[in-house]
Amino acid sequence: MKLDVRDRAGKKVKSIEVDEQVFGLKPYRSLVHQAMVAQRANLHRGTHKTKSRGEVRGSTAKLYRQKGTGRARAGSARSGIRRGGGVIFGPRPRSYRQDLPKRMRRLALRSVLSAKAANGSLQVLDELTMKSPRTKEMLGVLQKLGFDRSTLVVTAQPEPIVKLSVHNLPKVKWMPADYLNVLDLLNHRGLLMTEDAVRRAEALWGGERANKRRAPLPEAVSNA
Repeated sequence: MKLDVRDRAGKKVKSIEVDEQVFGLKPYRSLVHQAMVAQRANLHRGTHKTKSRGEVRGSTAKLYRQKGTGRARAGSARSGIRRGGGVIFGPRPRSYRQDLPKRMRRLALRSVLSAKAANGSLQVLDELTMKSPRTKEMLGVLQKLGFDRSTLVVTAQPEPIVKLSVHNLPKVKWMPADYLNVLDLLNHRGLLMTEDAVRRAEALWGGERANKRRAPLPEAVSNA
């Protein structure tokens, strides 16, 4: 499989061969959804908490005698049916974490990369080096490459200058290739990767790592 490599002016400079196990798969939609749900669940801190009737402040004495008042029977002021009382069946701190096998996470990531390469959302840039942070310069590069919506910029190594250059651009995010994940790829319509970032992605998730299969995978769905 080949991908076009462009310069900052948007002109094609060459084509490169890429690993089809990373950029040429038929996407597994169900697996991508499962990975997205798991990642969103892992972001949920689960620190919510309400006080039960045993934790709120107030006397535990019965408010008035059981019979003879003409009113409904009542317990203590901490009862959940009274103002200032405890919350009945309220949320308690818990973990929402969902574990996903490493092989499934990698396959979901390769499925999203392949889908973006297939529908033209992926653009490969020959290099992205800057002497100083320049938001205007970065915006010009994105416009010339045809990115007019949310975009994820990926480099092979951490680039603080590139990070600062995209910091003030709305709906544009930067990250190194090692931190690519399904959620960020799905949250951004466009994907801009440098040529070195493509090679880094192949080294991380392609080659022998992609061919290690312990069990047959389910039939892939092409409409991702």
